[in-house]
Amino acid sequence: MTFSHKIGLYDVQGPIPLVKNVFIPPDLEEDGLPVALEDAMPLHSFLAPVDTCKDRIAAALETLRPTSSWERGAASGQEEDTVLLGGRGFGTAMSALIEYLSSEYGSTFALARVFAFLSGAPDYGAGLLDTRRYGEQYASKGVDADLALLPEQIPFYRDLAAVAVQSGVCVDIFAVTDEYTDLASLKFLSIESGGSLFLYANTDDSTLPQDIYRLLSRPYAFGCVLRLRTSSDFEPGNSYGHFFPDPQYENVQHIICCDSFATYAYDFEFAHNNGFSRHTDPAVVQIAFQYSVIEPVKETLGNGSQSSASYKFCLKRRLRIRTLQYRPASNISEIYDSVDPEVVLHILVHKVILESLDKGVREGRHQVHAWLSLLAARYNQALSSDVRTPLSSIDIDFSQCPQLQTIPQLVFALLRSPLLRLHEEGVHPDYRIYLQCLFSALEPSSLAKAVYPVLVSYSSPDKQAFPRHTLSRAALIMSESPIFLLDTFTNLIVYYLSTADPSIPFPPPRDCLLRTTINRLKQDRCITPKLTFIHGGKDDSTLFESYLIEEQDVDGSGFTTGSGFVAFRESVRNVAGEIIQEEIGS
Repeated sequence: MTFSHKIGLYDVQGPIPLVKNVFIPPDLEEDGLPVALEDAMPLHSFLAPVDTCKDRIAAALETLRPTSSWERGAASGQEEDTVLLGGRGFGTAMSALIEYLSSEYGSTFALARVFAFLSGAPDYGAGLLDTRRYGEQYASKGVDADLALLPEQIPFYRDLAAVAVQSGVCVDIFAVTDEYTDLASLKFLSIESGGSLFLYANTDDSTLPQDIYRLLSRPYAFGCVLRLRTSSDFEPGNSYGHFFPDPQYENVQHIICCDSFATYAYDFEFAHNNGFSRHTDPAVVQIAFQYSVIEPVKETLGNGSQSSASYKFCLKRRLRIRTLQYRPASNISEIYDSVDPEVVLHILVHKVILESLDKGVREGRHQVHAWLSLLAARYNQALSSDVRTPLSSIDIDFSQCPQLQTIPQLVFALLRSPLLRLHEEGVHPDYRIYLQCLFSALEPSSLAKAVYPVLVSYSSPDKQAFPRHTLSRAALIMSESPIFLLDTFTNLIVYYLSTADPSIPFPPPRDCLLRTTINRLKQDRCITPKLTFIHGGKDDSTLFESYLIEEQDVDGSGFTTGSGFVAFRESVRNVAGEIIQEEIGS
C-alpha cells in the first residue's frame, strides 16, 4: 500500500500486479475517504501470501515512482506552480488502513504488523504536521527550544494508536529522512501500538534492510499482561517502558507486542515510614506475565509414499510466574555494596526522559547533576566519622565502594550524550526523540554501552590488547596499541592509529579475531549497529574522536579545556559540600 495525495492498493495475486487508487481529500474538514478501502479492493484480494506472490510483490515495488507536482496539483485543485512540495497523506492513509484491517481481527489474524516508511513529515490531509516550528528563532524569543520541540503538536497519532490497539494492529515506523519530520508527534503511533521507531539519515549506507529482517525473523509475543506484586512492607512506585497501565487494576500493565529484548523497569516505595518491619523476613516480588504466541503445527497429508507435510498455525496463551526473594539490608553500606550501576543508570535515564518531556532538557540536565551531588553527599555523610569534613576531602570517587565507582563516569557521559545535549549544540529534535524511544526500551547493559561506549584495544587484528579503556585521547596514547574497536551500541567503529604499522592489513581480514568479535556483537542486539572503518592517517577521524568525551566540557561541545571530566568531578564535589554544610548549619 502506498500513500501520497492518494492511497494505492496493490493486488499482487493475479498474473500482473494491479493498483487501485483512492484519492485523499485535501480538506481537513472532510471526514475520511470518498471510497472505503474495502469497496476499492476487498481485503482478501489485498492480503497476499508471500511464499507464492514474492516475485509479483517485487515487481510491484519496481513500479513505484515519486509523485509529480502536476499530479499533486491536479489532486488538490491548485495550479502546478503553486503546489508546495509534499503530498504525504500519512494520517489519512493509516486511519483508513487500520479500519480496513480491523474487520478481520480475530479471524484472519491475531496481530497485524504494519511497517510504515516515511521520507518526511505528513503534510496533507488528516494528521498534517506543521514543520515551521523547527525554523523558529527560539533563542531570540527567550524560549527553551527543546521544551518547545519535544511535545506533540496534535494528539492525532496518539489517538490513532489507541484505535490501532483495539483493531489488533501494531505499527513500526521507519523514518528515512534528514529533514524535520516531527517524530515527537508521530512516535505515539509506534510505541503505543507495540511497535518501534527507527530513524535513518539516508538509504545509501543505512542498516534499514538488516533491521527489517531482524524484526521479521525474531519471535515475539502479543496481547501481553504484566502484573507485579510485593510483600506488605513495600509497593511498586513508578513503572517505565513501552506499555500502558490497566484502567481498572493497579500495577497491571498491558503490552501490545514485545520480543525477548523488551525491558521494563519499576522503582519501589515503602508502604509506611518504618521501612521493613522485620529484617529477618525476606522482601518478596512476584511477577506474572501472560502472553500469546503463534506456533506452527505440523500436519501430514495423504498416506504412504505420497504423504507430504504442511504447517498450520495455532494461537497459544501462556502464563509465566516468577517469585523472587531478597534479604533486606541491615545498613546503608550493604545497600551501597549491592548496587548494580547499570540498573541505576537505566532508571535514571527513564526519569530524565520524563523530566525532559515535561520541563525541558535544561531542567533534565540540572536534575541529573543534582542527583549525583546528593548521592555523593549522602555517601560521605554515611561513611565519614567527622561530620565537619573539609571540602577538599569529600570523596566523590566512592573509593570505599567499588559498586558505585563507575556512576560519576556514567552520569558525565549521560550529560554529554545527544539525549541531554542542548538544541544550541546542534542536536536535532527528531534524533533526540529517536534516542528517547530507543533508550527507554533497552536493557541495562545495552543502555550503559549506548551512554558510555566500550573502547577495546588490539595489538593486531588477531590479538586483543586491553578489554576496556576510558574515552580519552590520553588512553589512546598510553595504550601503545595500533587498533581500537569502539562499540557505541548503534555504531561499531574500527580505528587504526595514524602510527599503525603499514604491514597491518586495513580493513582487518574477514577471518581474524576482530571480525569475529564484530559479528558476535552484531548478533546480540535488537538493532543492527552501523560498521565503520577509519584509518587515522588517511580518513576523517571526527566520528571516532567525537566519542572521546572525557576531555570535552560537560556544558559545551568539542575539546575545549581538556579538563571535561575533571572539571565535572569538581563541580559535583562543590555541590555535595554545599549540601553537607547546609545540613550541618541547620
